[in-house]
Amino acid sequence: MESPTTSITRRDALIATAATAAAVSSHLPAAAAPAAASPPPTNMPPTRLSLQVNGQSHALELDTRTTLLDALREHLHLTGTKKGCDHGQCGACTVLLDGRRINSCLTLAVMHEGAQVTTIEGLGTPQAMHPLQAAFVKHDGYQCGYCTPGQICSAVGVIDEVRRGVPSHVSADLTVRPLLSADELRERMSGNICRCGAYSNIVDAITEVAGSRA
Repeated sequence: MESPTTSITRRDALIATAATAAAVSSHLPAAAAPAAASPPPTNMPPTRLSLQVNGQSHALELDTRTTLLDALREHLHLTGTKKGCDHGQCGACTVLLDGRRINSCLTLAVMHEGAQVTTIEGLGTPQAMHPLQAAFVKHDGYQCGYCTPGQICSAVGVIDEVRRGVPSHVSADLTVRPLLSADELRERMSGNICRCGAYSNIVDAITEVAGSRA
C-alpha cells in the first residue's frame, strides 16, 4: 500500500527557510561593533607665515587649512577681495600673486611664504585710481560691483600676459605676440563671471587701457 503524498506549498517552504535561518543565527557569536572613528584633532597649532600684501609686510599665525582668500578677508580685513562661489569658478576672489592672477579661494595661504600679494586695495584708491579702475568707471564696466575687484585684478593680469606674449586658447599663432582683440580679451577673462552682464563694457574698458600700453 502506497503512502499518501505530502503536499508542501510555497508559503510553507518560505516559513521553514526563515525559521531555519533564525535558529542558526541565534547560535552565532555577535559581530564585533565597528570601532568608532577618531575625531579629527581640533587643537592643531597655528603656522607662522609672512606675506607682503599691497607693499606691506604682515606676520600671520594661521590654521594650515586657511585659504589665501580667508587670510586676506578674515585676518587682514581686506574685504575688497570677494568670496563668490568659493570653488574657483566665478573669479570674484582674483588677486595678483607675485604679479600673476590667481583664484585666492583655491590656494592655501601657507603655500606662499614671503609672496607678494596685490589686492584691489593695492591697485588704487578713490583719490588715485588705477587706470583700469578709471576705465571701468568711464565705460560703466560694473553694475552691482560685486565682481568688479576680481575683474580688475584679472584684467591687470591679462594685460601683462599679452605684453609678455603669453598665448591663449584662441591665439591663432603661438609664435607671435597675441593681438589685443575682443576675442582674446573675452577668452582670457572668461574665468570672471559678471552676473549683471556688463561684459561688453568690461571689454571696452580693458581694450582702452591695454591699447594705451601696447
